[in-house]
Amino acid sequence: MERSRILVADDEPSLRRVLGALLARQGHQVLTAHDGKEALTLASAEGGVDVIVTDLKMPGIDGMELLRRTQLDHPDVPVILITAHGSVENAVTAVKLGAFDYIEKPFENDQILAVVDKALRQRAASKRDARVEPAGPDRGGGRRLIGESDGIRQIHQIIAKVADTPSTVLITGESGTGKELVAKGLHEQGARSKGPFIKINCAAIPKTLMESELFGYEKGAFTGAVGSKPGRFELADGGTLFLDEIGEIPVEMQVKLLRVLQESEFERVGGVRTIKVDVRLVTATNRDLLKEIEVGAFREDLYYRLNVVPIHLPPLRSRPDDIPILVQHFLGRFNERLKKSITGIEQEALVCLRAYPWPGNIRELENVLERMVLFAEGPILRHADLPPELLAAHGAPGHGPLHTPPVHGTLGAGPATYSTPAHGIPAPAFADSHGTEPPASSLKEAVRVETERVEREIIQRALEDTGGNVTQAAKKLKISRKSLQTKMKQFGLRDRDA
Repeated sequence: MERSRILVADDEPSLRRVLGALLARQGHQVLTAHDGKEALTLASAEGGVDVIVTDLKMPGIDGMELLRRTQLDHPDVPVILITAHGSVENAVTAVKLGAFDYIEKPFENDQILAVVDKALRQRAASKRDARVEPAGPDRGGGRRLIGESDGIRQIHQIIAKVADTPSTVLITGESGTGKELVAKGLHEQGARSKGPFIKINCAAIPKTLMESELFGYEKGAFTGAVGSKPGRFELADGGTLFLDEIGEIPVEMQVKLLRVLQESEFERVGGVRTIKVDVRLVTATNRDLLKEIEVGAFREDLYYRLNVVPIHLPPLRSRPDDIPILVQHFLGRFNERLKKSITGIEQEALVCLRAYPWPGNIRELENVLERMVLFAEGPILRHADLPPELLAAHGAPGHGPLHTPPVHGTLGAGPATYSTPAHGIPAPAFADSHGTEPPASSLKEAVRVETERVEREIIQRALEDTGGNVTQAAKKLKISRKSLQTKMKQFGLRDRDA
């Protein structure tokens, strides 16, 4: 089993040794840095790190600056701050700015091990969600939901309408579709944008720690509570609290969460003082909460309290027209981050990207493009640069017959459109197989022709599987019967069920 890599950054050699030995005894691989500059170098080295534990006060690049740069370059790596009593307020501020947690000196061994374990759980959850891909788009500044399809346009319209309201929002969709981007957009476009944006992956928090994580605790509330600590609701006061994977919250905690939503007040674990907060709650899940209600795993009253404004994110396979836009965005970003100069992508490669079903959604597309950029031998991404699973799905030589992936949602794709270049970098062009940049109209025509070919094959296969029954074929393709008949007429296919 692969060991977790934990980076300890502190300018005190004795503390580095103590923490390093403590974590190594737990089976972790420990890297140490004497300042923030060395920590950044280690975090960016091959293999990276899973968690960073850093002192807040260090010469040169301190813990706060290390946090800021880590969020830009390695946004899925949790950062834990170690702070002296006098700088607890700074540590709380850092948590509001995105730090995973803080530990106050002097600390108990069990305390720091519990926080590191919690951080590793979150890191593991991020890896699991991103199975074959790294972090989502632009996790730092300038993050946005990218696309010009009807579904994405509608989501942008909803965000604009409700961002400035206190209403709770429930975001649903498959992993990798960009739910956190929507939550961030709701925060940044509203009046709370100057307040904190606090996020929790509920799947990464042990059930026994969920209450103290959300509501905080008082000194002596339980073993290891050597001091008082605010919970995430307190940290989010005046801002937004984003609860990802809300379906993972235990039923007994759902009652307490409902009370906070209704009353805007709570007590810390082990406390008697009622704390009032002003928090806008945004939640997300890839589960079907209505089915969870049926089996008793989710409270119906909490569901309706959370689902005031529902937003559903469509999977990438149902919006292929957005793929050229996303490709351009990611190429621009990887050119900057990886110090590359990719100027375009072959038409055949782009057609393959559009036809692939993308089970990992946008995160998977990002990963594929990063790999292609990393290993590209020239300025143009070629069809041959695609990973084996995409080549196999597209019927490349040596990979068996063409396998057309299933299509969900409305069939059809209009002309591709392209967004503005990311980060001010000139937008990569889409090139033909000889590496030359074609006129925009030739690319659009190539995409249209290939899309129609793929659609025709999908429809023919569905009709064959259903014995020519148009109604059943439409159900199989998850489109309306009328839409299927329109497509059959367009492609000259005989309506066998007329």
